[in-house]
Amino acid sequence: MKFHPQHAEILLKFTQSILGSDEPPETQIRHLWINIAHLKAMALAQLLGNTIGNAVYAGPFKGMKLTPAAMSGIFGPYLTGSYEHELHASFEKIITTPYQTILNIGCAFGYYATGLALRMLNTTVRAFDISEVEQQRCRDMAALNQVDNRVKVSGLFEGGDFANYAGQKTFVLMDIEGGEKTLLDPVLYPALQKMDILVELHDVLDSTLSKAITDRFAATHDITFITNSATLFDFSPFTGTAYVDPFESLIINWENRDGPTPWAVMTAK
Repeated sequence: MKFHPQHAEILLKFTQSILGSDEPPETQIRHLWINIAHLKAMALAQLLGNTIGNAVYAGPFKGMKLTPAAMSGIFGPYLTGSYEHELHASFEKIITTPYQTILNIGCAFGYYATGLALRMLNTTVRAFDISEVEQQRCRDMAALNQVDNRVKVSGLFEGGDFANYAGQKTFVLMDIEGGEKTLLDPVLYPALQKMDILVELHDVLDSTLSKAITDRFAATHDITFITNSATLFDFSPFTGTAYVDPFESLIINWENRDGPTPWAVMTAK
């Protein structure tokens, strides 16, 4: 694994600062690993972007354009199209279902909101995020891909808002960093009982989440759980027969998760 001299210098300075800290050894090692991986993943993504441009390379949203704001940090999984690759088959099924409305709760910069709007021409995507910065990034993504007429961006989504979409064929896509335990309550918010749902469960933050969601929706939904897994990127279309360190094929698709974040795919019965 090679580093650009500039990156190597940054990494060595950081290493020296960490090793000189009072943190426990296991914490120091964790910080070192995260920063080595982060720096390498960022550099690889930038190199790939310089080669292929800003269009998603593969996956369900192949060809979607990424804004400059989206192409920062460890954006490799978005550019390669491997982001949350575990869900690709689920998304293909979603795309072929005639939903009138998609509620993308926790939309961030709009990867899914824009991608689904590109693939589902008769569907309105309503994207929500509590961050005003992310709201604007989502608008910019939708505008760049010319779907801003069907991607409607708002701020906070509250449980009572589900009732606004009762009676429509609605799909809920949710990633709200543990807030799903409060929001996904089909007793308090009965409109959920007839909506299809894909939710990222942050078991890393609350180990009771998966069981709580299962218990709440078992009577009204068929539930499938999808666990996290790794995937490699094939550099051969760009490098030919030249050797590529397998670590680089792994790290460009690294999503920097701190622990288990399984997904529940819940289809209304």
